[in-house]
Amino acid sequence: MEKSRSARDDEFTAYVTARTPWLRRVAYLLCQDWHRADDLVQTAVTRLYVNWRRASRADNLDGYARTVLVRGYLAEQRGGWWKRVRVTPETPDGTVAAADHASDLDLRSALAALPPRQRAAVVLRFYCDLSVEQTASVLGCTAGTVKSQTSRGLDALRRTLEQPIAKGER
Repeated sequence: MEKSRSARDDEFTAYVTARTPWLRRVAYLLCQDWHRADDLVQTAVTRLYVNWRRASRADNLDGYARTVLVRGYLAEQRGGWWKRVRVTPETPDGTVAAADHASDLDLRSALAALPPRQRAAVVLRFYCDLSVEQTASVLGCTAGTVKSQTSRGLDALRRTLEQPIAKGER
């Protein structure tokens, strides 16, 4: 028996309310900008709503939502430069403020320097704790590609994080 539209909307609203902070953190790790992360989450939530009937039947709804988010990020990266809007730096909203430590900032900077597919592979493997096969499914590629992208991403992170910090940079 089909759920009523109101029941579907209530179910969708409950899911999105509960999982938005998590989706936002994943989006931030991918794009390194809170405003852009909000845009990515909004796009993913909109796509989820349009496909909610199928999404709500998925075995792993979080995995489905994460896949929509990551694919939206990668599609945005493939777009031309004219599709990107750069917002001038502002003070972050008070609700977003978090206690950042120097090592967190170093890691975020190093992560931001990775190419988009390497960054996505590293975030999915180590932040989202997905297996190689699960990551390959999300990225729409082979397990070998995930392994090579992850390996290259980790090598680049190690090189960046092992560089001595010049006096006065921090």
